[in-house]
Amino acid sequence: MATVETMTTHPRERILRAATVLLAEGGRDAVSTRAVSAAAGVQAQTIYRHFGDMQGLLDEVARRGYATYLAAKQSQGEDGDPVAQLRNGWDMHVAFGLANPALYRLLYTEPRPGQQFAVTGDAHHVLLGIVERVAKAGRLRTGVESAATMIHSAGMGVTLTLIAAQADGRLSHYEGLSGNVREAVLDSVLAPDDDVVARTGTGAHPATVHAVALKSLIGDGIRSLTAGERTLLGEWLERIAAEDGAESDAGPAEGAGADAGTAEPGAGSV
Repeated sequence: MATVETMTTHPRERILRAATVLLAEGGRDAVSTRAVSAAAGVQAQTIYRHFGDMQGLLDEVARRGYATYLAAKQSQGEDGDPVAQLRNGWDMHVAFGLANPALYRLLYTEPRPGQQFAVTGDAHHVLLGIVERVAKAGRLRTGVESAATMIHSAGMGVTLTLIAAQADGRLSHYEGLSGNVREAVLDSVLAPDDDVVARTGTGAHPATVHAVALKSLIGDGIRSLTAGERTLLGEWLERIAAEDGAESDAGPAEGAGADAGTAEPGAGSV
């Protein structure tokens, strides 16, 4: 492989660009000390002087490669429909992975304690912020952390699946997968908007949605409550928010069985 930069470029920059090209072309295993040294036109000790070791170099490559994606995600701001921003953020995440498969695997499939989140943590905070705004808008049926974790985990799984399919030349076989999984996950964490509820008569229990929304708003500060009172109120609201899923899993409410037992045989059958 030819050197990626002229010798007039600063050695640190040459090393970073060489490692980035090697990673994109051959994956993690291609980024060796010998290969980077040859491509950047430097001695091995120069790499260690600037980055400590090869893992330090890979961490910097990951941070730099992630920066453009993160800037695009942050540019959405806090205006507009937060639900639409969730969908857009999901699509951006998948597109980033497909455009940078080796970098994505480096970020999400080779975690090191205390290192992976140092790179991807800002993006996770952006996701948390959007989910928080969804909750304040009265559209979230689960806790903010729980919803964000579900969205992130599902998005990562879909992206890795599509990356593998792309490498095998079978990406077209998975057309629609990302959108279908995205909508399934969002349906599980979002409460329908007022128009849907009005048309269908369905939706999350109002107490659940309002409990999630109020818990999110507590974070903005309520001066009339002490810190202890806010903590206690938060715990109560979490219990109320959890009732929606618990009731759906528990089957008929108390008393339903007794009423059914007194009905005439076959009266309630479908």
